[in-house]
Amino acid sequence: MKKYTLLKSTFRKFILKCIICTAIVIVLGYLFGFIVRIVLYTLIPSEGYLYFRMLYMSVFVIITWVICMIVLIYKQLKKVFSYITELQNASNQLLDKNIDYIELSPELREFETEINKLKHESEKNERLARESDQRKNDLIVYLAHDLKTPLTSVIGYLELLKESPDLPLEQRVKYTSITLDKAYRLEDLMNEFFEIARFNDTKIVLMKKNLNVKFMLEQIVDEFYPITNEQEKNIEINCDDKIVIYADPDKLSRALNNVIKNAISYSFENTTINISVEHTNGQVIISITNDGYTIPEDKLNSIFEKFYRLDDARNTQKGGAGLGLAIAKEIITSHGGSISAKSKDNKTTFTLVMPENEK
Repeated sequence: MKKYTLLKSTFRKFILKCIICTAIVIVLGYLFGFIVRIVLYTLIPSEGYLYFRMLYMSVFVIITWVICMIVLIYKQLKKVFSYITELQNASNQLLDKNIDYIELSPELREFETEINKLKHESEKNERLARESDQRKNDLIVYLAHDLKTPLTSVIGYLELLKESPDLPLEQRVKYTSITLDKAYRLEDLMNEFFEIARFNDTKIVLMKKNLNVKFMLEQIVDEFYPITNEQEKNIEINCDDKIVIYADPDKLSRALNNVIKNAISYSFENTTINISVEHTNGQVIISITNDGYTIPEDKLNSIFEKFYRLDDARNTQKGGAGLGLAIAKEIITSHGGSISAKSKDNKTTFTLVMPENEK
């Protein structure tokens, strides 16, 4: 936590002023009393008379000192209240979009820097939230539009099958197959809608236990066999049998599933996706590499934002809701790990770094 020196320096200055003022009052009072004593003793050589005169002089010095203290305290409080008022006005300007930079008194320079940093950060977060909402709204519109196409096809082919009971078996099988494909597409789109709702409304709660990383990866890869087999792609796993990680099995498998699915979707046909796992310095590093079009450098960080899709076009046949990598990042981060990506020469590698935390 950053320590602000304004209060300390203000208090020190106040104490110093009080000491200086007290010293000046005492010295001047003593000198003035000494002079008066000499003058009065010369004119009226009476010790009793001088005693009462000096008593009056002491009372005068004390009253003068009290008045000086009151003036110093008043000025100090006035300065403090002026700081508070200035900071209050600055806080009111945090949300004022017409003000680019909030200026404060030189004494409040350290607060000025922090307030402007907070202002710019809040404006940045607000802009990102608007962009995220806009992408989400656009995505929902796109998905709703894309729902019509397979639904229309399903209805059309079913009506055709109903109205033409004498269709040749070969043609009936063809129409049934097309209808089934469109129904699967509808299911995928509906799943994307549910994914959006689940991502926005749920909070990640981890139930950790020891997991064999290779065994988990093999299970996940087996689930993708129908897709990789159809696209003539292969997935190779390079992982030691003894690597164990302490994590939530459901959440971590979901994160890995999303990253591997992304690698499959955006890799070239007839290529191999390599998954390598290393255990070093108390960390488990999982690297997933695929051969596909190079991701531009300026978009490598954006691909982990929710509702962001690298292909801006409405290519929902290939791209999903733009949540897969965002969900993976949230899950990995909740485990205390990190996820990053690098892409060069038509090779993209996603690196997941997880703390071992074996128990």
